[in-house]
Amino acid sequence: MKHIFILLTISIALMASTFAAANIDEQILFKSGEEGYSNYRIPSLITTRDRTLLAFCEARKDNRGDSGNIDLVAKRSTDGGNTWSSPYVVWDAGDHTAGNPCPVIDQRTGRIVMLMCWNLATDHGKDLHAGTSVDTRHVYQTHSADDGLTWSEAKEITSAVKDPSWWWYATGPGIGIQLKEGPHKGRLVIPANYTERGFFGAHTLYSDDGGDSWAISSSIKPTVNESQVVELSDGRLMMNMRTQGFPETKRPYTGYRSIAYSEDGGATWSDPVFDDELSDPICQASIIRYDNKRILFSNPNPPVSLKRGPRERMTIHLSRDDGKSWPSKLLVYEGPSAYSSLARLPDGKIGLFYEKDKDIAFARISISEL
Repeated sequence: MKHIFILLTISIALMASTFAAANIDEQILFKSGEEGYSNYRIPSLITTRDRTLLAFCEARKDNRGDSGNIDLVAKRSTDGGNTWSSPYVVWDAGDHTAGNPCPVIDQRTGRIVMLMCWNLATDHGKDLHAGTSVDTRHVYQTHSADDGLTWSEAKEITSAVKDPSWWWYATGPGIGIQLKEGPHKGRLVIPANYTERGFFGAHTLYSDDGGDSWAISSSIKPTVNESQVVELSDGRLMMNMRTQGFPETKRPYTGYRSIAYSEDGGATWSDPVFDDELSDPICQASIIRYDNKRILFSNPNPPVSLKRGPRERMTIHLSRDDGKSWPSKLLVYEGPSAYSSLARLPDGKIGLFYEKDKDIAFARISISEL
């Protein structure tokens, strides 16, 4: 019995080192059914140069589906996430679908550039992915020069950033980054994804003039989808992607995330490989560099499965070696949870903006919890 007790104690200690008990300060920012919208989805969170938090999401008028009358809305916080403004509309595309917010901050000017997507309200996701829709996805851009208070009129940039053969197209969803090191320092990089006949793929858009013009990277394919990008300590970029593909592809789903690398500032990418430490229930995820040594990753984290797993157990992972390993995990919420967006807050805490049940919550967590 004594040996059993010792083994049980060791097991509990090991579990505690992996999933620490979380001290979480959390509030619901967007509650479904409020402000004239039936549902809110697709979170995106940034900390501006002036230390303001901006929380974006899709506000879905009629139902939870990906098409229909959808506006892009936001809230602001100037006190580190303690209190938030009332929601306001960043882009209203009339009766059609406005979404996939993917903002990036030019730290040289403070200007916030946001790429986003549009489609006809009557074109549903399955048809857009299959190339059978009436229209296709279009890409737009807006910007703010006053820390997110006001936004420019949405400008279409589809022809500059989308190959005509691509059917579905999505920016992010999540955030873009600005490169801090190397020959491409200052470059804005936006992760994106698309479908065309026979496969899903991902890529980046990059700008060396503050978002006035964009170039398209090489494609990462097959079987990769919604994506986020992070700059590594050696200047390379790593793309972390949802793994999803057609049954006939030669890269079957394994239950893990996909990653690829760029050595030229996001212009070209390596072939995707699986990260066998990060499970993937076929869902969007978030990844950011917290500081020079640490990277954070968040996603729903059910047990690994070769089938589409349940979207639950929202978890933050920590790497101290540029994503080679993820030794620490923090379970944020046990129940249903899906898309997420991480940010480093002005006071150094971790901000997690994530889909919780049918709402979108904002959590503040000390890095020491990991």
